[in-house]
Amino acid sequence: MTMMNMISTASRTGIQSAWMIWEGIFDQITKLRSISVTQYGICKLVIKKHRGRTMTCADGCMIHAGDWVGELHLDNRMVLELSRTNGPERTALMTARMLRKSLEQISNEAEHNPELRTLQALSGITLLHRGIIHGLGFELHPIKSKWLRRWMTFYLRFLLRVLNPVGKQRVKQNTAKLVPMMLLMSRESLIHRYRKEVML
Repeated sequence: MTMMNMISTASRTGIQSAWMIWEGIFDQITKLRSISVTQYGICKLVIKKHRGRTMTCADGCMIHAGDWVGELHLDNRMVLELSRTNGPERTALMTARMLRKSLEQISNEAEHNPELRTLQALSGITLLHRGIIHGLGFELHPIKSKWLRRWMTFYLRFLLRVLNPVGKQRVKQNTAKLVPMMLLMSRESLIHRYRKEVML
């Protein structure tokens, strides 16, 4: 390893460590702004009230302001550990598999746990709608708020640079494609899809 590579690696590790400290602070803030935060494998499920415009799912389910939704957040600490010990492609594959397992767990809880009976839908925001979440059953909706779209574009592209060994290169090569989208899946769709998969 050359001196420049060593410096680059040390710099990246330092940035990643600093980011994980911020993640810890953000987790505490999130807990204060929600009624619960529960870990399901590689996912954190944040239960909170929907704010903003009414959203309509493909199955006709309507999510109004004040309805309870579950925001999905990847556990970036786990993703970082995967990226440090595996190549980018294997990390993406493993993350997708772990995410599917998390959704199976959440589906089971949504169906049987009384605390999640009021949950109307799962939601999230991601740049990776062309990759990791493909085939998981989420609908893709554009982010209508210009301010939120711009902020999430900056934030998620920066996060990709931090967590992914080739993130900087991906952002440069695929800038036009790396546009954040809102993920949405109704409670009924979640249970129907993943109950069936568990039975199979």
